[in-house]
Amino acid sequence: MACSIRLVEYFYATARDAPGEAYSLLSMLAAAEINLLAFSAIPVGPTQAQFTLFPEDPERFKRLAQRSNIPFTGPHHAFLIQGDDRLGALADIHGSLANSQVNVFATSGIADGRGGFGYLVFVRAEDTQRAQQVLQRICPEERR
Repeated sequence: MACSIRLVEYFYATARDAPGEAYSLLSMLAAAEINLLAFSAIPVGPTQAQFTLFPEDPERFKRLAQRSNIPFTGPHHAFLIQGDDRLGALADIHGSLANSQVNVFATSGIADGRGGFGYLVFVRAEDTQRAQQVLQRICPEERR
């Protein structure tokens, strides 16, 4: 499978769940020229949302978050896997990790519609090194 893996840092914060909250955050990041590798927003109760950001430059993002007084938690780590989409690609990733006793506690993925996929894989901190070794066998063209 032609793919690449990258150990990435992510940060999250909780905000009120209201129209324009994500826009406000994302437009602030764009104005500060903070590029994101990924972004997600999920509800966490009837009035709150959790925004999770995967900045390309975590140090730059941290400086902006401090100046903006946005209470982000992190950094935490996940793997960003990108590759050629094919039937069973995600199953193969999970199978290899499971066979090595690495527990995946969360994921998020998407096919890009042009034959590729992007996949975020979250493992516990104590499993990061083992997961990276397993993923390197699947994706030998790893880049950091």
